[in-house]
Amino acid sequence: MDRPAVWIDVTASDASASRAFYGELFGWRIDVDEQLDYGLVDAGGSLAGGIGQAGDASPHPVGVVTYVPVEDVTAAVARAEEAGGSVLVEPWTLPGLGTMAVVGDPDGNRIGLWAAL
Repeated sequence: MDRPAVWIDVTASDASASRAFYGELFGWRIDVDEQLDYGLVDAGGSLAGGIGQAGDASPHPVGVVTYVPVEDVTAAVARAEEAGGSVLVEPWTLPGLGTMAVVGDPDGNRIGLWAAL
């Protein structure tokens, strides 16, 4: 596979409980940014990720999204739509890091797109 996943994001109805669950299950250390209510997972060198809170202020519903690297998020979003998918979260930029978006496949499964700076 020439485009392995680079990030996994868990959005939970109770982020604190989910962070405790995954920490206990896998032995992950999770550093929580209290302002964002988002925990960055330190999985010891394996796939990186985070666990955040679902809610009215979040465009992300409860569930898991795996992010795959692409050269250009806007172009990848267009390809997803042309292939029968849909845009679930429009592209947004994380200053100094890169651009992300979430698309749905024809069955509604969510997949994240990531282009690092």
